[in-house]
Amino acid sequence: MDENLKKIFGENLRRMLAERDKTQADLCRHLKVSSATASDWANGKKIPRADKLQAICVWLNCELSDLLEENPKVLPDGHPTEYYDNEVVQAVTDRLRTNPEYGVLFKASANLKPEDVELVTKFIEKMS
Repeated sequence: MDENLKKIFGENLRRMLAERDKTQADLCRHLKVSSATASDWANGKKIPRADKLQAICVWLNCELSDLLEENPKVLPDGHPTEYYDNEVVQAVTDRLRTNPEYGVLFKASANLKPEDVELVTKFIEKMS
C-alpha cells in the first residue's frame, strides 16, 4: 500500500480525534481494536480495512475523503478548512463547535452596532 496514503490517513486521524476531543483509547473501545492497532493507524503505519474505515467515519461524523485526502476542503462540521488558518479564528471556532451554547452569543453579535459591541465588551471584562 502507498506509504504516503498511510501517512496522510494517520495525520488526518490524529487531527480529527483532537478536534473532537477524543483519544486513541476512545477509538480502541469504540471499534474494539487493540491499542497497538490504533497506534499503527494514527502513526501512519497501517490503514484500517474498509469496514473499520466506515466505522471510523460514522464515529467521527466525517466523510472517507476527510480521512484519506491530504487537504480536505471541508471539516465535518461544514466549515472550510481555511477557517483554521488563523489561530484566533481557530480558537473561537473550536470553542463554538465544542460548546454549542456559546453559539447564541455569536449569532446575537451579528446584528450589533460597533457601539453595542464596545458596551458588551466592557460588561464582559467587568464580569471576568
